[in-house]
Parts: sequence; structure tokens; C-alpha cells
Amino acid sequence: MTTVAADEGTQPHHNHKPRRRLPIGSLEILCVLLVVAVVFQDSLASLLSSEEIRTGATKFVAVCAQAIPFLVLGVLISGAIAAFVPPSVLRKVLPRKQALAVPVAGVAGVALPGCECASVPVSRRLIQQGVAPSVALAFLLAAPAVNPIVLVATAVAFPGSPEMVLARFLGSLATAIGMGWLWARFGKLEWIAERALRRLPDDDGKSKWLRFVETARHDLVDSGGFLVIGGLTAAVLSVAVPASWLESLSGQIVLGVIVMALLAVILAICSEADAFVAASLSMLPLLPRLVFLVVGPAVDVKLIALQAGTFGKKFAFRFAPMTFLVAVVCGVVAGLVVFGGVR
Repeated sequence: MTTVAADEGTQPHHNHKPRRRLPIGSLEILCVLLVVAVVFQDSLASLLSSEEIRTGATKFVAVCAQAIPFLVLGVLISGAIAAFVPPSVLRKVLPRKQALAVPVAGVAGVALPGCECASVPVSRRLIQQGVAPSVALAFLLAAPAVNPIVLVATAVAFPGSPEMVLARFLGSLATAIGMGWLWARFGKLEWIAERALRRLPDDDGKSKWLRFVETARHDLVDSGGFLVIGGLTAAVLSVAVPASWLESLSGQIVLGVIVMALLAVILAICSEADAFVAASLSMLPLLPRLVFLVVGPAVDVKLIALQAGTFGKKFAFRFAPMTFLVAVVCGVVAGLVVFGGVR
């Protein structure tokens, strides 16, 4: 007993508290920006009085003001689906054959609206509940692109070109179904990370209303941030890039399609808001802007990062490039069919 007591007495006591890191949040950043604004107010006043800044600010406000109502409505519906519609409902109504289940899952995206960020965790849950990956991936690509919120926003953004709505619907749906069939034929289960295949409990202990609030708030913060980035980018493009550069693409359809497809990947704009950004680039023909709308919800930098974190890097680095190619082809074909040629 004495030996044990002596040993216990010689044990070092680790009572050192971990060092606390200084919290740096939005409030602290706002305070720093206010201090900078006060110190450099004269320089900022002269800068903000320039014609270019006023033009860019007008463009930014216009893009955000048009898109915010659709963004809010979209995240509310997305939160309601996450809280009150279990993913198992979709699994029960799907055909057993993948060749038939893929287009059914693509069409189901019409009834299950949400942003592309929300479709990734829903697709993972579908896989964990036994749905074939090809079917879940078709839903992942279709839900943020062919739902009524996005289609109505596209109609509002293009009041003089109602055919843009049909072309976007067909191009996006073809992309979702085509990628689902390609995955069913060539995809391998080992490309998906094990954590995405592990079955999770359906009941996480949270009330449905709490899950609704958390999901809607998360989607609104994420999508709202990307909307602001997209609005700022559109504003910068309208001011910094000479109109003659974009107008020069009007006569080069192939180059315009490539540029707009790459721009969709880089800008990473929420699908509820990208139509207003595309509509602001009125100097370009409809076909490159349609490709922008088809590619954006299917593959962009934020989706690649989100898919890599959810399904693994092996999946993302194979799925994203193929989705990009399929989306560009489907967008071009849909545009040529609906527009009756290059427009």
C-alpha cells in the first residue's frame, strides 16, 4: 500500500491549461475594417467617388437584390426537406434497375429543390441507406439545377428569352442522367471514401424543427457568401474588363463557350443566383451563357472541395472533370436544339 501511495505521490500533475487562442470572428473583422475606414477616410472618399466604383456598386447591388429572394426561398425549402422528408422516401420509390432508377432520380430533382451544397449530404445519406451511387449522383446533379426555384429565377433573369428556361432544364437534366449512366457503367465503389459508405443512424436526437433551422441557416450562410462573391466578381468584370473583350467573344462561339464554362467553375455561384449573373453579361450570345448555367450547378470549385471532403479525393478528382465535359456537351446540344442554332 505504501509503495502504491508513494508511486501515486510521485506522479506528475498535468494541470497546465491549454493556451487559449484569440477568437477572430466576423465582429473582430468588422471592427478592423471600421478602424481602417476611419484612418483612410479621405483616400476612400476619393476612391468611391470615381465613376467605375459607382458602376460596379450598382451592378453588385442589382445582382444581389434580384437573387436574394430566390436564395432565401430555396434554403427554406431545402431545410424543410432535410427536416421533414427522410431520404428513404426516394429510395422506396426508385426502380431496382439502375438504368431506370437514374432518370427517375434526375426527374425527382424537380420536386426536391435545394442548392448544390445541400444536395451533397443528401446524396451521401441516400448511398448510406442502400441507394446505388449512380442514382444518388444523378440526384446530386439534378436537384440544384432543374428545381422550380432555379427555373423561375432563370425566367425572371431572362424575360426576353423564355427559351433559356427550357434549354437550361434539358441541358442540366441530360447532364445528371448522363453522369448517372456513366457512373453505373464505369464507376467503382472503391473510389468513394469509406466514411461516405458507412451507414448513419436516421435519428440524430434533434427535433425536426431544430434540424430545419440549422439546415436553413447553414445553407443561407454558405450560399449567401458565394452569392456575394459572385456579385462582386460580376461587378469587377463589368468595370475592370473592357466591354470590347467580352464583345469580341460574340463572334467566336467556341471560345465563348470555353470561357464561360471555366468562369462557371471559378465563380462558384449558387444555382438560385447564377442566372442573374449570366443575364448581366448581355454582350455575349445565349449559347455561352447557357453553358455557364448548365456547368455551374454541376461542377465548381466549392462543389469539388465539398465532394472531396464528403466522398473522398479519389472520387472528386475523377467525377469533377468528367462532369465538366458532359455538362459542356449537354449545354451546347440543348442550346442548339432549343435555340434552333447558335444564338
